[in-house]
Amino acid sequence: MEVIVFSSRYLERISLLTATSFILALLWTPLWAKVLFRFRLGKKIAREGTTIYNQLHKAKENTPTMGGILIWVTTALVTLLFNLSREATWLPLFTLILTGLLGAFDDLLNIFRKRGLRARHKLFWQLLIAGLGAWWFYVKLGWGAKGIHIPSNGDISIGLWYIPLFILVIVSTMNAVNITDGLDGLAGGLLGFAYFAYGVIALVQGQVGIAAFCGTIVGALLAFLWFNIYPARFFMGDTGSMALGATLGVVALLTNSVVILPVIGFVFVIETLSVMIQVFYRNLTGGKKVFLSTPLHLHLQAKGWPEPKVVMRLWVLGAVFSVIGLAIGLFGK
Repeated sequence: MEVIVFSSRYLERISLLTATSFILALLWTPLWAKVLFRFRLGKKIAREGTTIYNQLHKAKENTPTMGGILIWVTTALVTLLFNLSREATWLPLFTLILTGLLGAFDDLLNIFRKRGLRARHKLFWQLLIAGLGAWWFYVKLGWGAKGIHIPSNGDISIGLWYIPLFILVIVSTMNAVNITDGLDGLAGGLLGFAYFAYGVIALVQGQVGIAAFCGTIVGALLAFLWFNIYPARFFMGDTGSMALGATLGVVALLTNSVVILPVIGFVFVIETLSVMIQVFYRNLTGGKKVFLSTPLHLHLQAKGWPEPKVVMRLWVLGAVFSVIGLAIGLFGK
């Protein structure tokens, strides 16, 4: 990976946007919290088929959700005002807003109809948004002429395969983060580590706009976590997890570091794999289970781990793998 010498003013710009995002999110949190409580935009717990989940999370019912709007609206506003760039931030901003709106619609259906979008309908909209992003990435930004970077192996040209790769990365990352968002502060902290790592990679590459965009998200995430760590005042909801997951995939692709995304997002990967293994094994054995409950964080809770312990241990794991992924991204040739 080519290392770019950058000026200290780049760090000043990124730090300023991060601080601006943090302060702005903090300032309008009380207003948004009043809206969430006033209109009873609270989490609903399904009553059927999830006995262990109900036992572990019944106390969380009616805690307001849709707190993720704080993150992506703040990020969008700061980016539109101070960091808008066709090459760097149009695509991640487009992804952030559209997937945030899709997630908000799903949250509202969950709240008022007690059932969100059907899986196939949600997947359709996710694929549509990812497809539009893939077209912009491949055609407008010219990634069709570039190769995908493989650490220790250089760049490999994949041509049109960039389009299905883009769609796969966006949809899978979006849903992996959504699956992980189940405990107070868990997804928010892990996303903070991931965006910080990709911000550093972008900065070293000289992609200051993307680095500043990552910093803006980290600032908003820190403000959100102030109210989301245990015991959470409100939850991120699909509007946050889907938006931030999809956008993380876009940032990984724009920095040509998508190969290390499973490393930086290691906890998201194992959380998703736990669900896939559970479903496969139950279908194979007629109902037997590998885990007490899934995703993995619920299994750990069911084993008797207190919620803060589960979150902190997974945060440590996320931080370690973010550092490993960052090292591979910076020093892999």
